[in-house]
Amino acid sequence: MTADSKLDSKLTPLAQKTRLAARSLALEPIARRNAALESIADALLEQSAAIVAANQADCAAAAEDGTSSALFARLKLDETKLKAAIVGVRDVIKLADPIGELQIHRELDAGLVMKRVSCPLGVLGVIFEARPDAVMQISSLAIKSGNGLILKCGREAVRSCQALVTAIHAGLTRAGFDPNLVQLLTTREETMELLKLDQYVDLIIPRGSNSFVQFVQNNTRIPVLGHADGICHLYIDEAADMTKAIPIAVDAKTHYPAACNTIETLLVHETIAPTALPQLADALIAKGVELRGDAKTCGILPNIKPATPEDWATEYGELILSVRVVSDLSAAIEHITRYGSRHTEAIVTENEKTAAQFLSEVDAAGVYQNCSTRFADGFRYGFGAEVGISTQKMPPRGPVGLEGLVTYKYQMVGTGQIAATYSGNDAKPFTHRDVSDLSE
Repeated sequence: MTADSKLDSKLTPLAQKTRLAARSLALEPIARRNAALESIADALLEQSAAIVAANQADCAAAAEDGTSSALFARLKLDETKLKAAIVGVRDVIKLADPIGELQIHRELDAGLVMKRVSCPLGVLGVIFEARPDAVMQISSLAIKSGNGLILKCGREAVRSCQALVTAIHAGLTRAGFDPNLVQLLTTREETMELLKLDQYVDLIIPRGSNSFVQFVQNNTRIPVLGHADGICHLYIDEAADMTKAIPIAVDAKTHYPAACNTIETLLVHETIAPTALPQLADALIAKGVELRGDAKTCGILPNIKPATPEDWATEYGELILSVRVVSDLSAAIEHITRYGSRHTEAIVTENEKTAAQFLSEVDAAGVYQNCSTRFADGFRYGFGAEVGISTQKMPPRGPVGLEGLVTYKYQMVGTGQIAATYSGNDAKPFTHRDVSDLSE
């Protein structure tokens, strides 16, 4: 037996168990699914010391391996961060039930009624680097939405993720659920096998680098949801209020530099650049940000590094910010269109016409006026948590919460009708009336 066939014989039964568990979960009422989440939150809290210890071991190994600061920041899961994630699990309990939502209720003819009803996707395969807190976010959303979950973590987070999944299994078991609902894979070889499980996995969500997401998309027949780069911009317009612009720029770059909703480029209107740039630079440099500018920026800020063509297309993930002076709004939008990743883009301006043009013309999952790009987050949007952020045009787009983990089915109930009645020379017409209209 080859190594590949051994892996296949291991993962196929695992995926089958997850699919069976997911089918049972989909039939559970919302009270039971919420009880499972409450039990998971309790188990995570009870096992928090073991989880933090496991993460400390991962962090120590990562430091020894010379892991980048951006990856290390995503990897770290201290007691404060863990408690916040547990609160997030309980916040998901408060959300409305995404299953069984009646989206369309329509009479096609007397005695022939069609409904469109939301239902779970089935089994999710989520592949991520670092970010052990993603285990809790994704697991809570999957269970709430009636889905099974197969997680594949990066090698740098194996201890942390194993400790988290152990707690999640304990919570599921205590609540009377099959722990096979949430599975964890840990090896590189298992990634390839997961991508082949199109009979059992309904959606793949990759969370990682641009090259990694493209690799996943090119190596599976399973639908893929996610984003590659997080190259976000902040444009300071000539009509900007600098008392807003400066704290927004500082927050958007320094609040969490490793996040995909952090800005990597600052664009400044040339009219205000001579006065605005020194103020912005002072505030950013005070927070440890390294600035890299185009020729006009360096003319105003001679002590910063010149930007290279590669800087405009780079997601730094750390305290580095490229800066460019632009002639007007159109030039700012042109730059964003060329280099942006369709993630989140922001403008600071008091000119509502300019803002409206920016919000309308910039092609991104999130477009903001007078606020930080760091708000691009499922928790901050009130989704409870998120499984990831999607920059694709087809929905779901932006932070993906419960609505991105359900699909729908059409249910039809008749009284013996056949399609032939509604075709041909003597075709009977459809009524096509919404049931709500019929009751009025």
